[in-house]
Amino acid sequence: MENINPLFILQPIIVIALNSALMIYWYKKRRFHTNVWIYTLVAYGVAIALKFVVQLPTIHLVQDAGGVVLGIYYGAQTMIFEVGLAYALAYFAVKHGKLDQRDGEAYGSGLAFWENVFLISIISLVNLVSWYFLIAGGGSLAQLTYDQLAESAPVLFSSNPQALGLVALGTVERISSVMFHIAWGYLCFMAVVYRKKKLFLIALPMGFVDFFVPFAGASLVLFEVGLFVLAATSLFVAWYVTKELRREPKIPPAILENSNSDGSS
Repeated sequence: MENINPLFILQPIIVIALNSALMIYWYKKRRFHTNVWIYTLVAYGVAIALKFVVQLPTIHLVQDAGGVVLGIYYGAQTMIFEVGLAYALAYFAVKHGKLDQRDGEAYGSGLAFWENVFLISIISLVNLVSWYFLIAGGGSLAQLTYDQLAESAPVLFSSNPQALGLVALGTVERISSVMFHIAWGYLCFMAVVYRKKKLFLIALPMGFVDFFVPFAGASLVLFEVGLFVLAATSLFVAWYVTKELRREPKIPPAILENSNSDGSS
C-alpha cells in the first residue's frame, strides 16, 4: 500500500515559517501593539463566518452557473466582508486608542497570518502528518484511509517531481494571499489613521481577487502566475499611494484626536 508523498508536508511548514517570520520582523521593526492579533483575528474570523452564513443557503443557486457568475459571487463576498471588516475593525481600534500608526504593516500581515497559518496551513499540516502515519502504521484503518484519499485526493500520491511542482505552486499561491491581505489591510488601516477614505476605495477592489477562483482549473500554472502578478501589483499600489503619508512627520489626525480626547497634549 502506497503512502502519501511526504513532500506535501513542506508547503504548510514553509507557509507557517514565512508568515511567522513576517510578524516577528514587524514586531522588531515597529514594536506594534499586541492588540493587532486580536483585531485582525476578529476582522478575519467574522468575515469568514459571514461568508459561511451567506454561502450555506445560496451556493447551490450559483454553482451551476459557473464562470463569471460564480466569480462575481466569490469576489463580492471577499470584497465586502474581508476588506470591509478590515476597515471597520481598524476604525474601531484606532478610534478607541487601541492601535496607532505603528501598527499598519502588522495589521495587514496579521490578516494574512490568520488565513494562511491558522485557517489553512496548520489544519493542512495536521491532516497530512496524520494521514502519513496512519497509512504507515498499517492495518484496517490504514487501508480505509488510503482508499478514501486515493478516491478524494489522488494527487497526494504523486511522484517526487510532480509533488515538488505542486508544492511550489501552492506556496506561490499562499505568498500571493499574503501580499493581497497586507495590501488591503494596510490601506484600510492608513485610511482610518489619516482619514483618507480614498485609500479604502483603492483597497476594496483588491478583495475582488476571488473572482478568479472558478477559473483556476483551466491552467493551474497560468492561474498562479497571474494571481502572483496581481498580488504584487496590489502591494506596490498600497506602498505607492501611501508613500507621502509615511514621509509626514506630523501626528495623523485620528491619533491626534484620540490624544486630545484623553486630555493629553
